[in-house]
Amino acid sequence: MTLPRLTFVLLAVAAATLLMRGLGDTTGLLIAGSIAMFACCLSSAAHVLGARAALRFALIAVVLGWAAEEMGSRYGWFFGSYTYTEVLGPRVGSVPFVIPLMWFALSYIGYVIANLIVWQVPSDGATSLGQTLVQSLLAAMIVTAYDLGADPYMVFKLKAWIMTKTDGGWFGETLQGFAGWMFVSFVIVFLFRLGLKRSPPAPAAPIAPRDIAVPLAIYAGNLLFQALLGVPIETRAIAIFAMGIPLLAALCGWSRWKGAGIALAGRA
Repeated sequence: MTLPRLTFVLLAVAAATLLMRGLGDTTGLLIAGSIAMFACCLSSAAHVLGARAALRFALIAVVLGWAAEEMGSRYGWFFGSYTYTEVLGPRVGSVPFVIPLMWFALSYIGYVIANLIVWQVPSDGATSLGQTLVQSLLAAMIVTAYDLGADPYMVFKLKAWIMTKTDGGWFGETLQGFAGWMFVSFVIVFLFRLGLKRSPPAPAAPIAPRDIAVPLAIYAGNLLFQALLGVPIETRAIAIFAMGIPLLAALCGWSRWKGAGIALAGRA
């Protein structure tokens, strides 16, 4: 089964979750949206990186994301002490199964945006250790910028999890939580980038602009949602700048990369 075909299967599963008995409308929509986001990012990654590298990226992110969340919900590691409610649906251990899927989607988005900002290309391949560290840190910052508005919404509005420490310094979340997001997303991207030395990206065909538009559109959609509907209301202004600045820079890089590709095609 090819990855594009797998994407359609995953999207069908996402639609089917809406019909799962015993789940409320909010939970069904969250599960469907998370699976669709994972599927779209996996399909994009398959075109940008090649199938093998995309699957390796997904495996690293899902396994490490689940392990970090399991340690967090059980022992308070990384993010502070918290407990998931039933809002996000079925769990693996004490972690809703959609959470590790989101770790891949967001880490991949951070990887692409970081490359577009610095190099004006969606994937830069293997780099020196210093550049790998810097690019991984930038990707982690881009992921955490999303979380600045997403976590308060999940805690205040959806009550997807309950923080043990109710006043953690950031609209119901703990400042430690953002350090945890930075650390875990950094490790995911860093380990993936290290593997590029042995197995560089190998897309099966020339990368189309629409393949890069997918992660940018997902990040932009989340920015728009937080800016219009973020809870508490203070997070709406935060999202515009925290997510808007890297997104705008990445769009400039995407435009330049796309223009270079068109120019090369015209000279061929």
